[in-house]
Amino acid sequence: MRSPLVVMATLIGVLVALPVLSVGANLLAGDTGSTWSHLASTVLPEYVLNSLLLSLGVGLGVALLGVSTAWFTAMTDFPGRRVFEWALLLPLAMPAYVMAYVYTDLLQFVGPIQTFLRESFAWRRGDYWFPEIRSLGGAMLMFICVLYPYVYLLARTAFLERGSGTFEAARSLGLSPWGAFYRVSLPLARPAVAAGVALVLMETLADYGTVAYFSVPTFTTGIYRAWFSLGDRVAAAQLAGALLMFVLLLLAMERLSRGRARFHETGRRVGVRRPLAGWHAWAAHAVCQLPLLLGFLLPAGLLLKLALEEGDSEFGVRYAVLAQNSLLVAGISAVLAVLLAILLAYGFRLAQEQRGAGGRGAALFARMANRVVGLGYAVPGSVIAVGVLIPVTRLDHWLGARWLEWFGTNPGLILTGTVAALIYAYLARFLAIALHTIDSGLARVTPSMDAAAKSLGCGPLETLRRVHVPLLSGSVFSAGLLVFVDVMKELPATLVMRPFNFDTLATQTYTLAADERLAEASTAALAIVAVGLLPVMFLARQVAKGKAGSAC
Repeated sequence: MRSPLVVMATLIGVLVALPVLSVGANLLAGDTGSTWSHLASTVLPEYVLNSLLLSLGVGLGVALLGVSTAWFTAMTDFPGRRVFEWALLLPLAMPAYVMAYVYTDLLQFVGPIQTFLRESFAWRRGDYWFPEIRSLGGAMLMFICVLYPYVYLLARTAFLERGSGTFEAARSLGLSPWGAFYRVSLPLARPAVAAGVALVLMETLADYGTVAYFSVPTFTTGIYRAWFSLGDRVAAAQLAGALLMFVLLLLAMERLSRGRARFHETGRRVGVRRPLAGWHAWAAHAVCQLPLLLGFLLPAGLLLKLALEEGDSEFGVRYAVLAQNSLLVAGISAVLAVLLAILLAYGFRLAQEQRGAGGRGAALFARMANRVVGLGYAVPGSVIAVGVLIPVTRLDHWLGARWLEWFGTNPGLILTGTVAALIYAYLARFLAIALHTIDSGLARVTPSMDAAAKSLGCGPLETLRRVHVPLLSGSVFSAGLLVFVDVMKELPATLVMRPFNFDTLATQTYTLAADERLAEASTAALAIVAVGLLPVMFLARQVAKGKAGSAC
């Protein structure tokens, strides 16, 4: 018999995936026209190449930084480790587009660094070489510095859960420290690392502000150009569909490479760290210090300097309202995302168990719904917003017609242009974060626990409540905070879907920065960082105490 939880999870998956499906429906709508043909014959190869190079560079960068810092803080002891445990999460509070503005102001030709070099050595333009920050390499650096905490958080949790037991067992069998890490610890942490890299790549491919400011043509800039500049929604949908296929291919390649390998944790956590001394300790310190410096300390310091020297003259009560609006939508979205992710992940797990008992169709449908929900994170926020507007507006018209029929008055648009529609867009965009996190944590719960609960007479819902939810407490906590921070920083969907006269810290930052008023924008940007720091610091404290052990 098919579990009601499976049916509920499938229906929720379809509902959340509806904006993505509505965008995909445009692939078959109308004539592609001359715009698509022009894009395909001119700029499409450049979009594909830049997106590939950006994904490759950012993926390798965040994996290297995230895994190395996670290993040093989880499994070794060196000067400053206790600070780095929580401080390495701080770049999560820094929006990538704000980083782009700050580093451009710092490193451009008229910036302080190049000006200092010219004044010190009497150089002129052409006398020296300086790296161009507004380039593909510069965009890679921005994304790596801001997004590596995804991999760090998930990999560190995986290393802590495995503890030092498997590592020391490998060492006792004759493996070197590097060999034990590469052949034992890293493969066991692979699901968490893969989940973190997947989230980073989807965030990178969906970003618009950074690549547009750096003039790097990607799929996202092409979607904006076709939709908002050329006015061709079909061509934009074609590009969005190509972007979705690109992300789907990346995820499929990772799962295929994993094969039949499974990564369950059956042993107890062991909290023994290997002390480092001499140059090893200083090397670990430097590895952890570099991403923290580039991803948070330096840009935050520059923003603080701009805010104190000039800043926004309207700072005060207005910013309290902006912060309240941001906290409201971020908090509601985070709670709903966690609840829906638990139902989706557990429903898919049940569907997989029932596959051998005539539930193959349900398992396939649940898998497809989960995959489409996960792809929402790779779709640009404005495209998601348009995908939300299509079904929500139709629902509003239907509700308005029924209301007019029943009560004789026209209520207007009930959902469109409200906070409810905005939160729906956030869920379609960011539910993938919570789903990846919960799914990764659920994958480490051995199926024997489900079998044991079933043998004791527990049904699926009781098993979820009494077995899985306690084991997933760290994952639930981490997923909620990750969604919270991302909603705080979200810009395109907020600009399109926000209610009238409903501004957030992100929209205020963008409005000022778009007008080249970076000094004034620094105030709102610092407010985003400050508000985002609260959950990040709380999360970091739990991670340091080992209470977020199941995070992702």
